[in-house]
Amino acid sequence: MSPLPKRPVIFEINTWVWLNELARKYGSAVTLASVPEEEWDAIAAIGVDAVWLMGVWERSPAGIRIAMGNEGLTASFCRALPDFSEIDNVGSPYCVRRYEVDQRLGGASGLAAARSRLASRGIGLILDFVPNHVAPDHPWVADHAEYFIQGASDDLATDPRSFMEAGGKIFACGRDPYFPAWPDVLQLNAFDPDLRRAAAGTLLDIAGQCDGVRCDMAMLMLNDVFGRTWGGRAGERPDADFWPAVIPAVKDRHPDFKFIAEAYWDLEWELQQQGFDFCYDKRFYDRLEKEGAESVRLHLLADMAYQEKLVRFIENHDEPRAAAAFPPERLRAAALAALTLPGAKLLHEGQIEGRRIRLPVFLGRRPPETPDEGLRKFYLRLLKAAGEDIFKSGEWRLCECRGWSDNPSYQNLVAWCWILGEDCRLVVVNFSTSRSQGLVRLPGGQLRDKSVSLEDIFSSIVYRRDGNEISETGVFVDLFPWGYHFFRIRID
Repeated sequence: MSPLPKRPVIFEINTWVWLNELARKYGSAVTLASVPEEEWDAIAAIGVDAVWLMGVWERSPAGIRIAMGNEGLTASFCRALPDFSEIDNVGSPYCVRRYEVDQRLGGASGLAAARSRLASRGIGLILDFVPNHVAPDHPWVADHAEYFIQGASDDLATDPRSFMEAGGKIFACGRDPYFPAWPDVLQLNAFDPDLRRAAAGTLLDIAGQCDGVRCDMAMLMLNDVFGRTWGGRAGERPDADFWPAVIPAVKDRHPDFKFIAEAYWDLEWELQQQGFDFCYDKRFYDRLEKEGAESVRLHLLADMAYQEKLVRFIENHDEPRAAAAFPPERLRAAALAALTLPGAKLLHEGQIEGRRIRLPVFLGRRPPETPDEGLRKFYLRLLKAAGEDIFKSGEWRLCECRGWSDNPSYQNLVAWCWILGEDCRLVVVNFSTSRSQGLVRLPGGQLRDKSVSLEDIFSSIVYRRDGNEISETGVFVDLFPWGYHFFRIRID
């Protein structure tokens, strides 16, 4: 497999659910080794560069038992799957018993077959790594208690939701500093040097099976965050952070291997400096969902070196389904923005069809939903256009939007362009609930003294304009609430 491109489109698949649905579709069991070729072809046809097979590692029977005793979790299972039964709980993919591919999904040989079939289509493979915690029946619990944050009998007695007994010892349950502990996992000690070496070994093994790894809650392992969360329980703070101690060990052996951080709390830049190739852009998601044009514009003023290492998305398994979280018009505007900006792009299986039910990751089955054919056609057209070489190799620039003193609605517009030689694409979005007009100026002077055609990719309408007018005055746009233009600009 060639290295992933600079700006990959990553397609997240809930592996267990996907294989179950394929089994029902084809009338027999399907593992990663036996996925029909036409299913891989259908994924390739979307125009993705990598598939993230979420949840391939062996899940924890102990974690399943804990989950079934948790009323809050079981209630969420029933809300998502009204006919839920215990067999549907296959365990959390983030409660890892062992970093071995679950035999029920096809085992290591099945994963290798899937990787080969993806690679033959020019598609890379992304898998999971959970640095912060493991399942209570992970082999390290019995063999390497020193890898964990430990407690005492008093901790278990006074705070049973945050501590657990396993193998005759008391361990802290995994957590982040802002929420109660997760009851089904045990907390690893990011400060322990032996744990760091063991984590590097695990990652080296994973790197031999895929092209990149999505690191769950990566910011929890930063020295500052970990120290605030665990204080003296963690022991002496090391000079080096966790990730600079781990990532180079993998990159030395697999230089093209990609590290992707699930990141929050505005720590993306810090994680990039510590070796991550890409970090979730959760702040941009929040701006798209809840805020307006000025917030989006300010976000896009960030340094390009930073933006190129962000992962843009409007949906993943941790967020509500986009079709449920965004009103229909805003959904399309947000999707257009997320898929035409610098950096990596993340799509969630079911997003294109407009699925609305967010499935708890514990479940191996989901309810049927009627596809939104109009949304599907929108996404497929958008992905085809956004997959052109200009978005892979071109230069991205934020455009100036101007207006008139008696019509400030231009302030609702955000615009950007891609340039590759004489080829150009222009995206303009009205991030507001009001009809808005303005003039969008393209940077540079390559259109001067030229006759120019602007083809709207969604409507196929072609507008002919004078290049001098575009360069000096700008492209006039008049957009309804959450309206947009996606122009292919050509010199006639």
